[in-house]
Amino acid sequence: MDTLTRMRAFVDVVEAEGFSAAARKVGRSKALLSKYVRELEDELGALLLNRTTRKFSLTETGHTYYRRVTEIIREIDSLSETVRDSAGDIKGRIKLSAPRTFADAPIGQSLIDFAAAHPEITLDIHLDDRFVDLVEEGFDLAIRITKLEDSSLIARRLAPFAVPLCASPALIEKNGVPQDPRALQHLPCIIDTNSRYRHNWIFRDKDGAQFTVPVNGRMEVNSPLAVRSAVVAGLGFAFLPDFIAAPELEAGRLQRVLDDWLTDGAGIYAVYPHRRYLPGKVRALVDYLARWLKENCPDR
Repeated sequence: MDTLTRMRAFVDVVEAEGFSAAARKVGRSKALLSKYVRELEDELGALLLNRTTRKFSLTETGHTYYRRVTEIIREIDSLSETVRDSAGDIKGRIKLSAPRTFADAPIGQSLIDFAAAHPEITLDIHLDDRFVDLVEEGFDLAIRITKLEDSSLIARRLAPFAVPLCASPALIEKNGVPQDPRALQHLPCIIDTNSRYRHNWIFRDKDGAQFTVPVNGRMEVNSPLAVRSAVVAGLGFAFLPDFIAAPELEAGRLQRVLDDWLTDGAGIYAVYPHRRYLPGKVRALVDYLARWLKENCPDR
């Protein structure tokens, strides 16, 4: 039995959080997986797992080994896929992280269309508004909607996007159109708690210098869709991604304000870990998303 098989068995057990769960997941017997892990420990001369009838846990050495071995296995798999890709064989599973905002907006259809166009690829999509650790959590790819600042990752900008400040016509009729962002300190605002800025909104003056305006309001929520509904209802001013705000702006239920004061540089990015070999299936998805956004969002 080769070491790589034992390593894969160990990773399967850790990720399934137990031998029984791993056996059901990979279609092998619990006894066989236990044998592989025991042989791996004998080969390494170290205990990787604490085993009791009631508890499953990694030893300190097991934690260290797991982090490194998952990187090694991904690298081997990526190399194998690169070789297969040269023969045009694009298939397998892609573990993808994306914000709920992306999936819930019309642009989320891009993932559905990709799956329909590539029947031999399985998309394992995890919707989460936090920034996942791609390496630690074993993701192949993440979609991020932000100003990208993490230089430890490889990123491809799929499309630019704007985040206009919006308000309902009724709210503007009541309070007037603010001429300076600092006026927002005394006006009702809606806080998207997913935003890194939350109560401190960033603007840019005519010389390009950024400044912060503290804001407050009657509603705070971690969903741009809920923020949009609240803005339409006249509860306050709020920043909204353009692909969320667009339908309401076009219908006249929302208006943009303070456009000349807004910062720019945000984008929709495909982000993946530094790897020597980028799997062809991941490259195919990234290329597809870039093409889909260009074709279906022509104003980008």
